Amino acid sequence: MNATKVKKMRMRRKTGIRKRVNGTAEKPRLTVYRSLKHIYAQIIDDLSGRTVVADSSMQAKATGANRDAATEVGKRLADKARAAGISQVAFDRNGFRYHGRVKALADAAREGGLKF
Repeated sequence: MNATKVKKMRMRRKTGIRKRVNGTAEKPRLTVYRSLKHIYAQIIDDLSGRTVVADSSMQAKATGANRDAATEVGKRLADKARAAGISQVAFDRNGFRYHGRVKALADAAREGGLKF
């Protein structure tokens, strides 16, 4: 498959997920973006339209785009979220499969104390 078709398929999955997953002030949305080199995660309050907490493998200075980097980002994000007073989130995988780096980030965030 070419890259355009893969991106269209991910965007279609993403819109289906976003119909069901919304972030509020009490339970903000944890969204994940996975590029070829890095992984990014944000905790967003959709009602006010602001990012509460964000982290990425670039900020963590993790080498490579692998599960170890995703785990580090998940742990750091959970620590930042607890410092901001957030304990529950709604997980938005952003159209990516719940597998590999996305799953590693989610598991590390759960171990860090986030509930979803």
